[in-house]
Amino acid sequence: MSTVENRRATSSRRTVLRTCPLCEAVCGLQLELDEQDRVVAARGDRDDPFSKGFICPKGASLGKLDEDPDLLRAPMIREGDSWREVGWDEAFEAVAAGLGGVFERHGREAVALYAGNPTAHTVAGGLYLPLLLRSLGTRNFFSASTADQMPKHVSAGFMFGDPLSIPVPDLDRTDYLLMLGANPLESNGSLCTAPDFPGRMKAIRERGGKVVVVDPRRTRTADRADEHLFIRPGTDPFLLFGIVHVLLAEDLTNITVPVGGLDELRAVATLFPPEVAASQTGVPAETITRIAREVAGAKTAAVYARIGTCTAEFGTLAQWLVDVINVLTGNVDRPGGVMFATPAIGRMRRSRPYRTGRWSSRVRGLPEANGELPVATLADEITTPGEGQVRAVVTVAGNPVLSAPSGDRIGRALSEVEFMVSVDRYLNETTRHANVVLPPPTTLQSPHYDFALLGFAVRNYARYSPPALPLEDGRPSEAEIMARLAMIALGQTGDPALADELVIGTTLQKAVATSGSPVEGRDVAELRAELRGNTGAELRLDMMLRLGPYGEWNGGTLSNGTAPQAPRLSLQTLLDNPHGIDLGPLQPQLEERLSTESRQIELAPQQLVDDVARLREYIARTQPEILLIGRRQLRSNNSWMHNVSTLVGGSNTCTLHIHPDDVDRLGLSDHAVVKSAAGEVIVPLEPTDAIMPGVVSLPHGWGHAKSTQAVASANAGVNANELTDDSRIDVLSGNAVFNGVPVTVSPATA
Repeated sequence: MSTVENRRATSSRRTVLRTCPLCEAVCGLQLELDEQDRVVAARGDRDDPFSKGFICPKGASLGKLDEDPDLLRAPMIREGDSWREVGWDEAFEAVAAGLGGVFERHGREAVALYAGNPTAHTVAGGLYLPLLLRSLGTRNFFSASTADQMPKHVSAGFMFGDPLSIPVPDLDRTDYLLMLGANPLESNGSLCTAPDFPGRMKAIRERGGKVVVVDPRRTRTADRADEHLFIRPGTDPFLLFGIVHVLLAEDLTNITVPVGGLDELRAVATLFPPEVAASQTGVPAETITRIAREVAGAKTAAVYARIGTCTAEFGTLAQWLVDVINVLTGNVDRPGGVMFATPAIGRMRRSRPYRTGRWSSRVRGLPEANGELPVATLADEITTPGEGQVRAVVTVAGNPVLSAPSGDRIGRALSEVEFMVSVDRYLNETTRHANVVLPPPTTLQSPHYDFALLGFAVRNYARYSPPALPLEDGRPSEAEIMARLAMIALGQTGDPALADELVIGTTLQKAVATSGSPVEGRDVAELRAELRGNTGAELRLDMMLRLGPYGEWNGGTLSNGTAPQAPRLSLQTLLDNPHGIDLGPLQPQLEERLSTESRQIELAPQQLVDDVARLREYIARTQPEILLIGRRQLRSNNSWMHNVSTLVGGSNTCTLHIHPDDVDRLGLSDHAVVKSAAGEVIVPLEPTDAIMPGVVSLPHGWGHAKSTQAVASANAGVNANELTDDSRIDVLSGNAVFNGVPVTVSPATA
């Protein structure tokens, strides 16, 4: 290309700003589009006040994801073993007939809804998934939350009164960070929205602070820390109890917030001195004692634990003890400790005490948590005959065949349902069982606002990305797809916008009638007339922003008494500030967030104290020779990014991490058979001293041998969830157990 031609091509390009929707870091992106609206360059948005130009390989490949030739561009209907592309009207008619038939024959409890991880990253998931669930009228709701994070929600619910009141580490001001089972340099953070986690970790060390990582693997995060401690998988509660024991026994506490249950906590902690913790964890007793003293002695400190501790047998106990330590050391609701975000979309304080088990699953009697049943029992509900048997399944952006325990069993179960509809970009291991697949538009054709993730941000921030590209004629948005499904479930037809108007009217009516609301006593019609937006989703977002703590309708100071640090928000405010708006550092607000009956942090909720007996029983068990854990990968997000060529290969491969000593001891070579109580796989080995002896690791989300996606099937890997057992869960939360799975490893024969 000549210089003149190159300049002409460059001049025809345009730049669009987006929030990356591919993980929890919410990084700002600057995308360069050519004259065919293809992404030719992707950079971090240096003017984004939160991410400040940080980008990871996933964000850099956003354009490749949108251009994937295997993406579904039109609805698909399955006829036997073949698929037929159809128009939207025909697809929705098939859904109405399929769901309607199941409702008529078996009732509404015969339908199950499953929502995958990507629903937390879309406007449609944030706004319309609750509407769809209510419209279906079923209690059979399952999601990726019980394969990921439910223990944190349950512990927060019992301690703080609200399962969404999860304090996050104040990374930018802390002096000491203790992380367990977290690998944010690969995951980019989780339940801790923090773009450029590597830079934030580096800043802690540069200002004289310390970072300690506890993990069965020496991860990329551990490599950047000051100290790494190997720990036997699943034993984190013993380590945490050991720390609590030292804090109480040596009078190292500094409780600065109202608490209840301190005496009960003290009695339980006496059972777990550092010596007991050491015998179970492999971490020396003197190290446990030293870490306790360091956390207590630091000017500020934050303890943070994530997926490695959640997806274990005692996940809820681990999450509870994390915040017990934060409370005991005076680091809850304190700058530099752990704090609550104040997102632009506010939430009402809970008016009822938090509890779980309001209903239970039909087959195994597993209690609900946060309105969800454990995904570990989804297959049971489909395959077990009797009243209430699930006969129809709706999935939204989920692939439980690869992401849930005993995944192959879920695949067999889905093949038995009478009807299944999936909202998904791909024909994948799960959606291939559907009767109808409804593909959402591409990322650049969709709006973006992080309803869920900004509630766990380490700095208050807001940003909205309107669609960068128009929809094709007749092509519904993802919000319209979800709204249409909700209307079908209600037996209604007509404009999906009616659903949005119903939500807006109901919300405004409640707001004007609520004492202390920023619009108390105002006229609903007048408020509705002030809303702006090109779609129902934008109108709802505008309403939520205006009602929120920084909203246009919310004058004066914030609920914690501080002055707002940004212009009053509405949708237009965010459109006028496309790089995002910094809403300031986290502020103390415990009084506002506490929803317990006692208005105290409950240090010893009875449900958690009762579960300690199960932890004590663990001590007497004969421990397996080898335990399996999962693995996060920087260029992958669960199962749905393995069809992008730029993200596959290098470190993003499906291998078994194993210590060289175990390779020699077991007589292994290039491949091995890994076998559990649930199944077995043959996998290539990757020997490394970064994993402790007696532990092996497989990454999550692989197993694409039967995929129709060209790149994914060529790099299939094995499904780690053929080894996980859906009978093993964390009792308190129902979360699946993916870490600490007993396995045997033996040579693979030719």
